[in-house]
Amino acid sequence: MTGETLFVYFLGTSGALPSVSRNLPAILLKWGSHDILFDCGEGTQQQMMRARTGFGVSEIFITHWHADHYLGIIGLLQTLTFNGRIEPLTIYGPDIVSEIVSDMARICRTRLSFSVTAVRVQPGDEYRFSGFTVQVCRADHGIPAVGYCFTEDSRPGRFNREKAIDLGIRPGPLFGKLQRGETICIRTEEGERTIRPDQVLGPERSGRKIMYTGDTRLNQKELERFGTNADLLIHDATFDSQQQERAREFFHATAGDAGICARELSVRKLALFHISSRYTQTALHRRDAEEEFSGEILVPDDLFLLEIPFHD
Repeated sequence: MTGETLFVYFLGTSGALPSVSRNLPAILLKWGSHDILFDCGEGTQQQMMRARTGFGVSEIFITHWHADHYLGIIGLLQTLTFNGRIEPLTIYGPDIVSEIVSDMARICRTRLSFSVTAVRVQPGDEYRFSGFTVQVCRADHGIPAVGYCFTEDSRPGRFNREKAIDLGIRPGPLFGKLQRGETICIRTEEGERTIRPDQVLGPERSGRKIMYTGDTRLNQKELERFGTNADLLIHDATFDSQQQERAREFFHATAGDAGICARELSVRKLALFHISSRYTQTALHRRDAEEEFSGEILVPDDLFLLEIPFHD
């Protein structure tokens, strides 16, 4: 896990309607061998082809059951079967996820080559995987809806080579064992000596974190469940601040709202997402967010690729 890469593919960045330049919502995280898909709007599999991500989806997390966030799953399941997939697939989502997944399997009218399992998520849930966790919080969208947080496991502290040598350890395989958290025994002139990892490793280092709000009004208090200092906050910014009342009416956020949330949660980067098809330019979105947040702000186009580096 220590050296895993983490890439974020913005496959679709539009709001409820696609435009000529933006597809419906879909975000793919590539962490090591895991391809984790958050929402799957219509046309997502074609965007995956354009981005050359492959079709090795390991998990799908849906934020809510508005059609723009999940209709792409039907075609994706069929394509995965045509490609000969045999690994099971789990689809996570709120509320009626079991009914939706059952209906999609029937609509396909194709016998799938793999099993599909539905898992109903609720705010406060936490799902552990090998090397990372996905947490769930409530979204304010007028229907049952959630946001997600991907958090990588903590990494071991820095290895102190000089201290290890002082303790009598020769450079070589034993260094690697200590770095992996294993206790070792060595022979010295005084006899056998046990060396623990904490004797040669610095403080544990926190893993990387990505928050995704899904569709929501300003929802800072709920997002605080995920903590602060995320590497990336992907936030609903359907409208600019001139449409504040419209945003409230339709249970969405403005770019200014996204900036407020990014500031209060002390995130490293903010990505404005779910841009309404009424906009052909996003300069006002960026300006509104900049008035609230002084950190790095992105307004990703479709197929934008972002690598999240280790903090250190």
